[in-house]
Amino acid sequence: MKTYATVCACRNKRLRKFYAATAPGCALFSILILVSFEDVNPQNQYFYMRKLTFLLVLLLPIHLFAQQFEPVKALVKRRAPWLSDHIIFKTLKSPDFEIAQLQTVKNKLVISASGPNAAAVGVNWYLKYYCHRSMSHMGDNLAPVFPIPAVGKKETVKAEAKYRYALNYCTYNYTMSFYSWADWERELDWMALNGVNTMLTVEGMEAVWQNTLRKIGYNENEINNFIVGPAYTAWWLMGNIEGWGGPMPQSQVDNRKLIQQKMIKRMRELGIEPVLQGFYGMVPSTLKNKSKAHIIDQGTWGAFKRPDILDPTDPEFSRVAGIYYSEMQALYGKNIHFFAGDPFHEGGKTDGIDLKKAGASIQASMQSYYPGSSWVLQGWQDNPKQAMLDGLDKSKVLVQELFGEFTNNWEKRKAYDNTPFIWCSVNNFGERPGVYGKLQRFADEIYRARESTYSNYLKGVGIMPEGINNNPPDYDLMLELGWRTEHVDTRTWINNYAKYRYGVNNAHTSNAWQGFLQTIYQSLPGYQEGAGESIFCARPALKVKSISSWGTLTRNYDTVQFEKAVKEFALAAPGLMNSATYKIDLINMVRQVLSNKGTLVFNDLVTAYNNKDLPAFNKASEKFLHMIKLTDDLLNTDGYFRLNTYLKQSIANGNTAEEKANNLKNALMQITYWGENIRTEDNLHEYAYKEWAGLINSYYLPRWEIYFDYLRGNLQGKNAPEPDYFSWERKWVDENQKLNPEKPHRPLQEVVNQILSM
Repeated sequence: MKTYATVCACRNKRLRKFYAATAPGCALFSILILVSFEDVNPQNQYFYMRKLTFLLVLLLPIHLFAQQFEPVKALVKRRAPWLSDHIIFKTLKSPDFEIAQLQTVKNKLVISASGPNAAAVGVNWYLKYYCHRSMSHMGDNLAPVFPIPAVGKKETVKAEAKYRYALNYCTYNYTMSFYSWADWERELDWMALNGVNTMLTVEGMEAVWQNTLRKIGYNENEINNFIVGPAYTAWWLMGNIEGWGGPMPQSQVDNRKLIQQKMIKRMRELGIEPVLQGFYGMVPSTLKNKSKAHIIDQGTWGAFKRPDILDPTDPEFSRVAGIYYSEMQALYGKNIHFFAGDPFHEGGKTDGIDLKKAGASIQASMQSYYPGSSWVLQGWQDNPKQAMLDGLDKSKVLVQELFGEFTNNWEKRKAYDNTPFIWCSVNNFGERPGVYGKLQRFADEIYRARESTYSNYLKGVGIMPEGINNNPPDYDLMLELGWRTEHVDTRTWINNYAKYRYGVNNAHTSNAWQGFLQTIYQSLPGYQEGAGESIFCARPALKVKSISSWGTLTRNYDTVQFEKAVKEFALAAPGLMNSATYKIDLINMVRQVLSNKGTLVFNDLVTAYNNKDLPAFNKASEKFLHMIKLTDDLLNTDGYFRLNTYLKQSIANGNTAEEKANNLKNALMQITYWGENIRTEDNLHEYAYKEWAGLINSYYLPRWEIYFDYLRGNLQGKNAPEPDYFSWERKWVDENQKLNPEKPHRPLQEVVNQILSM
């Protein structure tokens, strides 16, 4: 490209036209140059050039400011093309905070914004609160609105939170293991619309580690034994596992690297800062066989051998960190301002380490290669350890109050000893199904923290779900709280949510959501890891306290009141059955009703067995199996709830036969037995269970049938051994790495009526 001066100084007319067309920003001024410069007397061309250059310098910022909104215009064209010709973006100077202003001027929606992220929020605000349209992970309501609604009085949307953070490490696997670029493009559009400006992005860390390990003497086989498969990246980067689900084919490593590069570029355009993985000392457990440095064996995480920790106070640490960050720069650039990474996560060993010096050393290496960057730490269990915090420059640290719906460590630990923090909600574990969220708690705690003595250290809000394909109101509200000053009353907010979720003001959906707010979305105190679980998906036993090891079967809400709200919601079907969002929500709510009833039937079954009442046992077991089949029928009415939908995604994500096969195995392992083959450490089975059509009838149903046959045999005096589910589950995964034939689906209304009349 040529500069303006080059364009102006060139005496060749054809070259000058070419330069004018290709110089940065010349599109606005090339006509002026080409027309005017021709006729200037040669003796005066120097002075003319100086004046013209001065004019261009004055006008260039206007051009650049206009350019910053081009990515937002492209976003609108992708998601709401019917709006793209009716919207104008203007720059609004605001040095201290992000802001967007909306107003209709001459039949055009004018959004004046401080930057692209605020502009995207302005678009979403208009879509939600004027057009009654929205985008979500559980369906979109983005049908055209014509004529577009007018904004009479100027509306201002101002960011109260400096950081609006998104994504847990686990989200990258429970939801995003097999995302294509199209999936990521959609995800980033949703993030921008909802005002996310800081997002964890660890898609391409395999390539960084490959290059680092090669430079410290590892061969390809040793590297393959360290890097995990595509569905287990999160726990590898958190220092919990190594190698499981691998090896990852080189073609997949390369593809994930390219996607990460595209993601970072798009995030920059939309005003979203990427948070990459920092080096905190995690190394392969085999490095101690190659190095004389002080390396601390980290033992096991359940059944898994953990990576080790290279002592950050050892001289070797800075050398390896330097290689790591140099490789990071080569792949993803030097313009990174945030790094995540928690040493000694979930039970890591700190023996023989001066934590204060270790923290200082980790941060020093980060600052050496990325000056001014912030270290993002998880406020989870006893993390970040106080001794480590003591060694840090806290102005370059950001702590996530990770599990805010149940914790108040920001208060107990006095803003983590006066460290900048953000208030976050996990909300979902393992992306297990269930309707759930403590909505008023979100609003109350964020407001309370803002009004507290630690308000100066509260820097934002964040969504940290282990899986995000669930409970859309949770994420909408949490991120919107980053743009609201007032103490939000969710009773009012939920009415507006129902309107923009389905596109109309419907009395049945409004009443139903008030009922949901008083039941499944209520804010009772007490510890609970996600929604109450479904008995249909339990590994069979007579005593089932939970489906996953740390979950619960308890329903801490009035299930009768909830079912009444679902029946009210179902009354809206005649007018809303063509709405994708209504249909998905109806299926999900009715699924929850059936799951709740299943626990009652199971209790009857257990009572009958304990009473040795075979007829009663047969009746209850038959009803229980019928309910499982009904669940499959219900879920099969929409692709969102089908196993094949997600298996197809895993297959499509593979570019080679090797990738496709490994993706399928990773996907099926994760949602069934999760990992490892050690019977005494089998705590992760069902941690990420799913209620999906195809999985219900091919996995959970036969597993229960086998068990009921065994129990029936006991009542009949047979002495058969108890089924070996540990082996059965692994065999099922080995034999089902394929798409199952799609079965015809029953009409949704027919299935809903059958379930709600039970």
